[in-house]
Amino acid sequence: MPKTLSEPAAVLQRIKLHGPTMATRWSVLCDVDPQLDQNALRNALAAAVERVDQQMSPWKPDSDLMRLNRATPGEWVSLPPEIMAVLARALEIARLSDGAFDPGVGALVNAWGFGAERDDPDAAAIRVARQWGQPPAHQSLELYLAAGRARKHADALFDLCGIAKGYGVDQMTAVLQAHGVAHALAALDGELRALGTQASGEPWAVAVESPEPGRRAARGVIELADLAVATSGDYRRWVQIGDARLSHTMDGRRAAPVNNGVASVTVLATDCMSADAWATALLVAGPAEGMALAQRMRLEALFIVRREERWVEMGLGRFAVAGVGS
Repeated sequence: MPKTLSEPAAVLQRIKLHGPTMATRWSVLCDVDPQLDQNALRNALAAAVERVDQQMSPWKPDSDLMRLNRATPGEWVSLPPEIMAVLARALEIARLSDGAFDPGVGALVNAWGFGAERDDPDAAAIRVARQWGQPPAHQSLELYLAAGRARKHADALFDLCGIAKGYGVDQMTAVLQAHGVAHALAALDGELRALGTQASGEPWAVAVESPEPGRRAARGVIELADLAVATSGDYRRWVQIGDARLSHTMDGRRAAPVNNGVASVTVLATDCMSADAWATALLVAGPAEGMALAQRMRLEALFIVRREERWVEMGLGRFAVAGVGS
C-alpha cells in the first residue's frame, strides 16, 4: 500500500475527479502529490462505485440484489461481501430504529412509481404491495455472514437505495486511502465524506441544501474533517395526490410514502453508510419520534420541518448549537 501523503499544502495539487453512476454522479475533490497517477485513481474510483451499483441496484435485472429479490423464501442465495456488509448494517439500523429504516419496502417503491417497474402510482399494485414486507425486513431476512449467504423467510422485495450510495462514498474513501491520499472530499449525490482536512488544515466546507422543490440553494454550511454527512428529504422526488405531496421514501410500518411534515434530515457520522441510513430512518420517524430516536442513538442530526409557511430547524449535537439556517 502506498505511503500516506502528508506533504505541506504548498507541494500538493488540488484536483477534481468525477463520473456518472446510479443515475447521478460521483465526485472527489482532493489535494494530492503532483506525481500521483490521476488516471489510475479515477479508474479505481469509477470501478468502486460501479461495483456497488452492479451489486445493489434495483434497476439492473442482473444485480445481486435482484437475484435475492427473485429467490423463493427459504432459498439460500450466495452474495458478494460488499452487499452482505450493507445488508448487515441495514438490518442492524432497521432493528435499532424499530423499523423506521426498512430495506424491505421494494414492492411499495415500485407500486408508487418510484422504482423500475412504473413511473406513476398504480392503485392495484399498491394494494398488493401493502401485503408484502410483513414482517419487516429485519425479522424476515437471515444472513450467514461467514458463508456469504442470505435467505428470505417471507416474500419480500429489498431496496437498498437508502444506504447504498453512502456505502459507495465509503468505498471511494477506501480507494483514496489505498492510493495514499490524505486530504479529500468524496461525494455521491447528497452523501459526502471527508478524508482528513484540506491540505491547508482547513476543514472541508459542505452546503446543507434548502429543501425547496425545483431549485438548488444552500441553507447553510457545515465543516467536515474525517466525518461523513448525508441528507434525506422529500423535496426532489415526490408524487402529488390531491393536496398532499408524498415523498419517494417509504414508511414500511404504515405501508405508505412518508408524509409527516419533515422536509429533510441531515446526519453526521464517522462513515457515510451509517449517515445515509440514519437520515432515512429519522425522516420516516418524523419530528417527535425522530428527535427521540436521534437522542437515544446519540446522533448528530438536523431536522428541517415545514410549519405552515416557514421552516423550523431542530438540531442535535453540533447542529443544536447554531443550526444552519438564516
